[in-house]
Amino acid sequence: MLSQVVELIESKHRFLITGHARPDGDSTGSSLALYWGLRALHKDVVVVMRDPIPPAYQELPGAGEVQVRPAIDEQYDAAFVIECSDLDRPGLPGLEKQFIVNIDHHTTTALFGHINWIDATAAAVGEMMYNLCKALGVNINQPIAECVYAALLSDTGSFHYANTTERTFKIASELVRRGARPAHVARALYESHSFGKIKLLGSVLSTLQRDESGRVAWVTMTREMMEAAEATEDDLEGIVNHPLSIRDVEAAVFFKEIHPGQFRISLRSKGNVDVSKIAERFGGGGHKYASGCTVVGTQDSVADRVLSSLQSALGTASRAAD
Repeated sequence: MLSQVVELIESKHRFLITGHARPDGDSTGSSLALYWGLRALHKDVVVVMRDPIPPAYQELPGAGEVQVRPAIDEQYDAAFVIECSDLDRPGLPGLEKQFIVNIDHHTTTALFGHINWIDATAAAVGEMMYNLCKALGVNINQPIAECVYAALLSDTGSFHYANTTERTFKIASELVRRGARPAHVARALYESHSFGKIKLLGSVLSTLQRDESGRVAWVTMTREMMEAAEATEDDLEGIVNHPLSIRDVEAAVFFKEIHPGQFRISLRSKGNVDVSKIAERFGGGGHKYASGCTVVGTQDSVADRVLSSLQSALGTASRAAD
């Protein structure tokens, strides 16, 4: 499918790039890397998101060029949809009228594009953007290198998730050689939290629980906690990793109340359970080690359903490993 994408870019001129609502590091870094790659080929290109780029990624080259729009009301030769499980994920009406190039590394992604380039072996979509630039003959300059590096750093959890491979380090090394600044990117991603996020983190961690086996841990956030901390949606990123860091915990869940009776759920795994399969049962998806979904119900009923599914999967995984 890479060859189809290359052929399209070489034969067309006017492009749109977008990613999922509430953009994260991989979505942002990959979109901006593609933006700079197409700019290097003198293409007419724009990056449009439904939501603003979070503060942690605003220092990335080109972040200030991203347009925030409620819909797509112009026609492009093609629209690149980055790291989205389906065409609704960007939250941009009008996108369905475009020629869609679906680019992702999640196995749960629907094949909604006219061209679907899915590479489940890539540690991040940023890795795919690196390969695309190389295939197009684009010089990996400092802006591209820094954006791809941010995508890799974000989606590999600073290179300690199981999706980190020898290839990941080789690409990261090349990116640093091409101008990416590891310390600069790391500070932007991990040392630029708002005061509200740290206040919210304290409230959320006070809800920490684990099951009788000690293998599953979870935390919960209510709207009242978020309002009391004066936190934003951007401040929720990364919180789920705290319960996952507990010794003996194999999977963690973060229940986030986004509306009364509606919870957005982040699932993380250390490898003994494929949490993307849990997320799929509730209409979501993602990676084997990091996935999410949205579930409607009371706080107790949502927690019971999700935790029951997770515990059942871990029990199956445990028996299979014996």
